[in-house]
Amino acid sequence: MSITIYHNRRCSKSREALERVTHFASLHHQEVNVVDYLDTPLNFTQLQALQRQLGASARDLVRTNEEEYMTLRLDQADEHALLQALAATPKLLQRPIVVVNEKAIIARPPELLDTFLSAS
Repeated sequence: MSITIYHNRRCSKSREALERVTHFASLHHQEVNVVDYLDTPLNFTQLQALQRQLGASARDLVRTNEEEYMTLRLDQADEHALLQALAATPKLLQRPIVVVNEKAIIARPPELLDTFLSAS
């Protein structure tokens, strides 16, 4: 089992989640793959896969409080347009997202990881 975290190092919640994931991984001898999605943006296909792993709508992946959300007029966008916007503007992606065994969670608040990681 490996754990992937889609991380933004400038976000305190993401840093806290990374700390929790790293601690869990060290206790259970697991690898952690840290993806700084601002430096390595996900493409449309990767975002679709992430959406499936989350079992969520594309809208759930979008940070609606970002200026770019309003600038791009995404409030009425469909699933396809939202995923395209996320691929083009990675800042809009919710964070942090943690993936274990093909299941994912938006770890906001990071405390959600305690149950998620234990169940994985």
